[in-house]
Amino acid sequence: MPIIGREKEVKVLDRLYRSSEAEFLAVYGRRRIGKTFLVHEFFKDKGLYFEITGSQSAGKLEQLKNFSIVFGNQFGKKPPIPASWTDAFELLRQTIDKEVNGRKIILFFDELPWLASKKSGFLGVLEYYWNHYFSRNPRIILIVCGSAASWMIKKVVRNKGGLHGRLTAEIRLLPFDLAETEKFLKAQKIELGRKQLLELYMAIGGVAKYLTYVKRGKSSAQNIQEICFEQGAPLAHEFHKLYISLFSNYTKHISVVETLGKNRSGMTLTELLAKTGLESGGSSSMILQELQESGFILYTHDYKKRKKDGKYRLIDEFSLFYLTWMKDFFSMNNLNKDYWLRIQSQASYNSWAGYAFEGICLKFLSKVVHGLGLDIVASNASGWECLPRSKEDRGAQIDLVIYRTDRSINLCEIKFCGEEFVIDKEYAEQLAYKKSQFRKITKTKASLFTTLITPYGSKENSHYLSCVDYQISMEALFD
Repeated sequence: MPIIGREKEVKVLDRLYRSSEAEFLAVYGRRRIGKTFLVHEFFKDKGLYFEITGSQSAGKLEQLKNFSIVFGNQFGKKPPIPASWTDAFELLRQTIDKEVNGRKIILFFDELPWLASKKSGFLGVLEYYWNHYFSRNPRIILIVCGSAASWMIKKVVRNKGGLHGRLTAEIRLLPFDLAETEKFLKAQKIELGRKQLLELYMAIGGVAKYLTYVKRGKSSAQNIQEICFEQGAPLAHEFHKLYISLFSNYTKHISVVETLGKNRSGMTLTELLAKTGLESGGSSSMILQELQESGFILYTHDYKKRKKDGKYRLIDEFSLFYLTWMKDFFSMNNLNKDYWLRIQSQASYNSWAGYAFEGICLKFLSKVVHGLGLDIVASNASGWECLPRSKEDRGAQIDLVIYRTDRSINLCEIKFCGEEFVIDKEYAEQLAYKKSQFRKITKTKASLFTTLITPYGSKENSHYLSCVDYQISMEALFD
């Protein structure tokens, strides 16, 4: 399969390939996102291509054995197992120095966090050979790659030692967005309507490997059933494998994610620490930072509130889906071929779908802004909530508030539904109430525009015309 999407990343790789200097690239992104595929497919036939992948939980000796095997496969003669990474790199240096045909030399070290485990000495050796040899050879492209985003950022991207400032490029590979997901599936001759694509994305996200499990000729509901719920389902045990592969203290990361999964409106740091039992300070801050850098959680703060009073929210689609539907399903050994089809008729489905759709809109905020035609004037965004102050007070909550430089604010309501949304008198009154409460409590003098974001748009009846200023459909998310 050719590389689908990833236009920006391919441009980076092409620039490195055409460079007349030595290049050092770091690639990072979550498990199964397509990092290895991207690098391999682009560089495999563009010169001498040497690739070694670290093995999880393997010791230094085992990793060096693997190096010996890979070296032998690449250069035709298997060497003795190197005694150290210094010996391994020296062997590699001497061999590539004999390359005289002028072609590029691509050295790809995949799953670097596993290669550079504690006491392995790998990272120090890598630093030495880049600084003293590889960086002086204009034909070399050195690529390091890892799934543990926080490790890669700390140890490589923001390295304060011998690799400080040495990178010439970095790629943070994210899951496919909706448009890329559509393109990826079409390349496999799978064509689903955009509503079904959206529903599929709400369940498994845009992780390339997950999307390879989607079968042609089946609806999104049928695919979700087979991928997640049937005996031997490929994603049945993915949740724990995912976190184990990314974080050394994964039980604490899972605890945070599970807690946020139960509190969908988000949680302040104080609330989160109280629920998880984590202590305030460096370790908990690191866990939250790692989850943010890996794209699992999002930190937002409400309009005119201090940044430190913001909330953490779970935005990883598969994690939310697993915690909502799969975790208890498998603990009860409740195998049922019609499970997901039956779930879709329940109120709990609508609750999850609404939250998942809202999360996608927040994740792809730039597409929402573009769809509303606010690219030039949009300056910031947040949520907003006003808790009831008395028994008579209803309180108010707005899903998304977009602040603009033209003294205007869009108050966005995000609604998931299976057909064109219809505003009735009661809902119109709710929208008007939220708008009045926002102005009253924030004391803003900006123009306020009520905005609807729905899959199919909203019917422009009299109630719509009385209270809605903007609307966009899911089509904006595919732009």
